[in-house]
Amino acid sequence: MSRLVCAASLALLLSGCGDNLLGGSLSEIFPLDVSRVEVYRNEEALQITYYFNRNVFLDVVVRVSVYIADQTIKPDARLDLAGEYAPGHPRTVVAHAPGGEPVRLLPRVHKGDLHIISGGDPGVVTRGDFSMVFENEGGDIGFGRTLTGGFSAQTVDAGFGELP
Repeated sequence: MSRLVCAASLALLLSGCGDNLLGGSLSEIFPLDVSRVEVYRNEEALQITYYFNRNVFLDVVVRVSVYIADQTIKPDARLDLAGEYAPGHPRTVVAHAPGGEPVRLLPRVHKGDLHIISGGDPGVVTRGDFSMVFENEGGDIGFGRTLTGGFSAQTVDAGFGELP
């Protein structure tokens, strides 16, 4: 079965639940175990961070940051994760940062989408899922791999606050 078919199958499975979990062929590079998920949002970005607690270390399994200033975030919204929002600026950046090790960036998203099932605003629980395929070059790890995820967490306001 191709990677894209596997990713699409898992994304379909995840769309029916609010479990905080990850899947995809990226698991061949590093474990995709999850202890908790945090969702942050401000006017410019939506960020979903998957953590795994390894006793002394707290791993950032993956952090998905999506530029949303030109998008509408509401229940049943679908966001394209590929491409750029401005020349030289990718719409989506995915990072991996295991405790005690350097941050590693994944390649740009070749194809993918994020589905907001419910919520989306700060102060409410946001549920959703995503699937993506990474480009074959660029980044530090994960070339050509897939990543799928489901999330459900209270959205934290990551606003910039009042200017001095």
